[in-house]
Amino acid sequence: MIESSRMAGFALLVAGGTLGGCWAVPSKWMRHYKLEQWLFIMALCGQLALPWAATFLLCPNATEALRSVSPAVLAKANGFSAVWGAANAMFGMCLARIGFSLTAGIMAGIGLPLGVLVPMVLKGSGKFADAPSPASSAGMIVLLAMAVMLAGFFLAALAGHEREKASIKPSAGNFATGLILAVGVGVFQIGLSFAFVYSQGPIMAALAGHGAGQAGATIGVWALTMPGGAIVNIIFAACLLSRKNGWRIMIESPRDLGLGFLIGLIFFVIIICMGMGMCLIGPLGASVGFGVLQAFQLISSQAAGVLLGEWKGAGARPQLRMKWAVALMLAAVLILSLARADSSP
Repeated sequence: MIESSRMAGFALLVAGGTLGGCWAVPSKWMRHYKLEQWLFIMALCGQLALPWAATFLLCPNATEALRSVSPAVLAKANGFSAVWGAANAMFGMCLARIGFSLTAGIMAGIGLPLGVLVPMVLKGSGKFADAPSPASSAGMIVLLAMAVMLAGFFLAALAGHEREKASIKPSAGNFATGLILAVGVGVFQIGLSFAFVYSQGPIMAALAGHGAGQAGATIGVWALTMPGGAIVNIIFAACLLSRKNGWRIMIESPRDLGLGFLIGLIFFVIIICMGMGMCLIGPLGASVGFGVLQAFQLISSQAAGVLLGEWKGAGARPQLRMKWAVALMLAAVLILSLARADSSP
């Protein structure tokens, strides 16, 4: 029973990571919307409206349960979430200066070790409080998987940078600024995971105590922890909309508006898969979950790039490097599955 539950958690994380690599693809089908329009819709829909609607639908006495949660827990969780929201804004600035692949490579190189190691050292809440240490047998397997994954991200970043360098010609100052911002994004991106890892215990206990099931309690965690990041994203998008006089476009393109809601729905599904997957895996779920999500985000994003024709004319060497990167990611996920089994009680 325990092992089947962990297998289900692993499958959810694979699904969430796969969606995570291509959740913004519908933006490429938009005719009039730019980043600021669809980000505003996505934040309202996927980060606020859907989590709260699902929480009240699935959780009996949700209001009473949520009022029993400590304000300190909510403040900490929304602080992590707001940090993640800031990473989203900084990510867009990085793209214009150093390109997607180099940004993604730096993000992974910094964020992956933090997202994997910190929950094993500074234990999370609930099930994650019993996570094994990095020096344990399960911890050593996770460290090996992380090293393999970092090698994969390095190859992917190198391949992507070779593909993009002909079209990216920033000034030295802009490039240096982009590198600094990418480092910040790498650190801040872990806020979304930490918002869940360090708050889900007391929130899920409160909801479960008032009749909520696993799915409802998990979604309830996101409803309470996501507002911090959502507010940052909404303010960032609103500032861009005001500066570019883009509010009018929001209501003049029903097709793009629908695609914006679709992006929000995909994001909502991703965080459900992420939260439930981490919990089902058990004590090591925070670290293993973060690693699996990162791996499949890279794999699916590159697959989406191939389907969208982004690798046409890239040359044989970058494409070969990307294939090796994907192979290393799959190997790392296989190693993580061994850690999942090794952490059985």
